[in-house]
Amino acid sequence: MPTWQVILLGVIEGLTEFIPVSSTGHVLLAGYFLGFDSPGKTFEVLIQLGAILAILSVYAARLINMALALPFDRRTQRFVLGILIAFLPAAVIGALGHSFIKSVLFETPMLICVMLIIGGAILLVVDQLPLKPVYNDVMDFPPGLALKIGFFQCLAMIPGVSRSGSTIVGAMLLGADKRASAEFSFFLAMPTMAGAFAYDLYKNWDVIQPDDVGSIALGFITAFICGVIVVKFLLGFVSRHGYALFGWWRIIVGGVALGALLMMRHHGVPASG
Repeated sequence: MPTWQVILLGVIEGLTEFIPVSSTGHVLLAGYFLGFDSPGKTFEVLIQLGAILAILSVYAARLINMALALPFDRRTQRFVLGILIAFLPAAVIGALGHSFIKSVLFETPMLICVMLIIGGAILLVVDQLPLKPVYNDVMDFPPGLALKIGFFQCLAMIPGVSRSGSTIVGAMLLGADKRASAEFSFFLAMPTMAGAFAYDLYKNWDVIQPDDVGSIALGFITAFICGVIVVKFLLGFVSRHGYALFGWWRIIVGGVALGALLMMRHHGVPASG
């Protein structure tokens, strides 16, 4: 795989992982149009390690403080429990449906485009709803709310839906404000993405070639750098401007990609890869 393609996909992953536009959908579509096809879509999943390290680095001080407070602080204990509860639905469904997700859903670019457009429209509608937030601090989310957000996250098993988008929209509809919804999505990303990375590495270890290691490493380093930038600035942006920009972005990207796919099909252009 050319170095410029590795860097490009890493940039796309890092810039889109924590905003509600579907990083997986963007990376898969980019790979499709570039003619890049990794065995089992392993590259596309494993470069998410960069995004995991990005959020861990930005939240390092807060995570350390939580770890120190966990043994005796009930508020911290409830928050950590909530994150673990929210993680469980995706862990179970992701493990059970791993083969179908990777072999069918990940291989259907038309579906990704449609999900980008539908998700963008939903984001625009929800962003304008006269919602009255009940929860303004992510530390105050009760376990029941966390579980419901966890089920929303499962919608992101369909590429193009967006893990962060589904959790943010779910949290807002369930009573959280825009900033708290995004922050909970950040924290929930840690076990979810780490679990997906570890499980995919376990399932596809035999198809990874020595030549792939360098590309994967470069991809996740690029994703790390871009991910740090996004995590540092996203909360302030959504607090001031909401999510409309991301909704329009999804619709434009999905629409352009869908048009390109239909033209390729009309002219008999074979699928890339």
